[in-house]
Amino acid sequence: MGNSFACALVLAGGKGTRMHSDKPKVLKTLLGESMLFYVYEALRPSLGEDIFTIVGFGADSVETAFPDMKDRFVLQSEQLGTGHALQVGWDRVKSSGCEFCLVINGDTPLIGERDIARFLDALKNDPADVSFVTITPNAENQFGRVLRDAEGRVTAIVEVKDYNESVHGPSTGEVNAGIYCFRVSAVDRLLWNLTNENKGGEYYITDLVDLAVAGGMKVSAVNCGDSGDLMGINSPLELAMAESSLRERTALSLLESGVTLHSWESVVVGPGVKIEPGVEITGPCEIYGKTVIRRGAVIESHVRITDSCVSEGAIIKAYSHLQEAEVGQDCMVGPYGRLRPGAVMKAGSRVGNFVEMKKAVLGEGAKASHLTYLGDSEIGAGTNIGAGTITCNYDGINKHKTVIGEGAFIGSNTALVAPVTVGRGALIAAGSTITKNVKDGDLGVARSRQVNISRTSKKS
Repeated sequence: MGNSFACALVLAGGKGTRMHSDKPKVLKTLLGESMLFYVYEALRPSLGEDIFTIVGFGADSVETAFPDMKDRFVLQSEQLGTGHALQVGWDRVKSSGCEFCLVINGDTPLIGERDIARFLDALKNDPADVSFVTITPNAENQFGRVLRDAEGRVTAIVEVKDYNESVHGPSTGEVNAGIYCFRVSAVDRLLWNLTNENKGGEYYITDLVDLAVAGGMKVSAVNCGDSGDLMGINSPLELAMAESSLRERTALSLLESGVTLHSWESVVVGPGVKIEPGVEITGPCEIYGKTVIRRGAVIESHVRITDSCVSEGAIIKAYSHLQEAEVGQDCMVGPYGRLRPGAVMKAGSRVGNFVEMKKAVLGEGAKASHLTYLGDSEIGAGTNIGAGTITCNYDGINKHKTVIGEGAFIGSNTALVAPVTVGRGALIAAGSTITKNVKDGDLGVARSRQVNISRTSKKS
């Protein structure tokens, strides 16, 4: 299916008052990614880059969150309803040159690329001027009611606040899922006939169904049963339930692929994470972003990993945090290790409890076993960093680098005041404050000489 067949218009301009949040509803997250992220991921396989987004409340925040969608946002400065949003974005739709326009709400993160593909394939096989998806949920909901005539043909969609059984008849339970596909040439004749003569005083996109039926156009509705995946999210409770559903799906998929999960019900893995078969993970644990975990790695409980790479055979022990870090083959981190952005551990190196690395490289087989800060540093292979060592990398204005050669030994409670270099095989005495370079193989000592003073007074 080429892009000339259909484009998409995502409605993401609403505030979502029931979320009780100061941020746009579509930026609320599930497994570390926004609702809008999931909608884009579902649309791209079928529609490529022919995706436009209506923004309104918090427009700057939404645009900043998706820099790759630059120039594809359309501002709805006044939020006057879904029909008005479609009017605002209509020129962009027509400029795409596509025959159809798929319209979807930005608060439907559970929808998948297969759902979109099936809907578009059905439309391609049996084109309609106005087509939309319906569901028949078991729970109470605030979605527009679908009306059909005696032959089962769709006649209208009535918003909940305007629905009246005495006028519209008893509800069948079938509701509008908020996913539409419009033939551009047909709807171009209807769109500007929308009115706001309803209890909400808004222009409803659903009224296009009424107008299309009255105009003798072909209207079709695809019923997807009680699928909750197509329902929008309007409250913190619904957000939590959707996130729980996504988490469970991801965990089951990992188990089926050959990943071992202990306490699997508390393992949280984001949609962009890649975990190879043979990895072992114990919950509770959170893994987000573009993290990659290679075969044979072990992730213990209470670990949080974001945008990091963990290589084969590495062990991340309990309560460790990794962010934008690289952990090499057969490395060990923690417990209570912290790797900040730019931390790189080469094969076989170790970081122990209460050790923090930031923009630092720990060479092959090097060790920093406990109570250490390594910032803006390059540590050679086989070096041992004693407990309490600190690289003093910040002078209040600029950051400076510490370089430690291969096979060096840094004694406990050492302060390395950058910029400074410690040579290959050098030894730094415990308790030293090193401010000058130490040559290869030398001993560096920078501490006051001990003086013992007797505390017993002399007898006269």
